[in-house]
Amino acid sequence: MHEVDTVRLMVLDGQGGGIGATLIKGLRASLGVDLEILALGTNSIATSRMMKAGANRGGSGENAIVRTSHGVDVIIGPVSILMANAMMGELTPKMATAVSSSPARKILIPLTQERVRIVGISREPLPHLVNQAVKIVEEIVQEMDKHV
Repeated sequence: MHEVDTVRLMVLDGQGGGIGATLIKGLRASLGVDLEILALGTNSIATSRMMKAGANRGGSGENAIVRTSHGVDVIIGPVSILMANAMMGELTPKMATAVSSSPARKILIPLTQERVRIVGISREPLPHLVNQAVKIVEEIVQEMDKHV
């Protein structure tokens, strides 16, 4: 397990928060408790589920997402976090703009209920996608540790 004390990671999810919770569990298992994980939900149910999965802190709604997006190193969530009005309208245009314009690195899980299809992406089950995302975060953490 790699110790982390510098990377601030924002996990963003909506609706029931299942994707975010799965991501947080995977990140905790791989990188331990030293990683600062902020759970941001489009609603309180999503935030609560991600908090139970092991996030350090959480916030819900548009203002929390907009304000937090610019103060983190990495944002991770489903690809729909970049799409205005996604997640049955829970992801507002302001949220999508804040996430897409944030200087943070974005790690996007190619799952969406929207009418969007991403070419070149193979359909993988969520656990496989989470494992891939966790490996990318591990690489970012190692890279950032070299610069500290």
